[in-house]
Amino acid sequence: MIHLHSTLRWAVIILALLTLVKSYVAMSKRKSWEAKDKKPALFFMISMDIQLLIVLILYFTGAWGLKNIQNAGMGTVMKDPVGRFYAVEHLVGMLLAVVCAHIAYAFTKKSIDDQVKYKKIFRFTLLSIILILLSIPWPFREGLGRALFPGM
Repeated sequence: MIHLHSTLRWAVIILALLTLVKSYVAMSKRKSWEAKDKKPALFFMISMDIQLLIVLILYFTGAWGLKNIQNAGMGTVMKDPVGRFYAVEHLVGMLLAVVCAHIAYAFTKKSIDDQVKYKKIFRFTLLSIILILLSIPWPFREGLGRALFPGM
């Protein structure tokens, strides 16, 4: 499951960037809203939801989630930077990113000015991708790092 989760992060990042670019270009060109314009935000949100389901499985069955907290105790986990990252920081950061992705998509369904819609989608997707990038255990993060691609 961890390999699937690590691999799918690339789909999430690509879909977030696609949503950002599409909404920014539409905003810049003062484009009017079309139904097809919500697809990037929809696919980004769906990819985030799939990741969330995988994370819930990992959190409740994997070594770094709930089992770690139960075995070591919350005080011990919070004192260990790696344990804290996987049991709390990564989870909270990504949950906030999922919420932002849902908010961004929710604006695709609102009856508001087209430019305001693009701007809101852009801002919430940008906030989501920032949270994602801050919460990923990149290889350069000492003690936390995971390979860019699983199996490497």
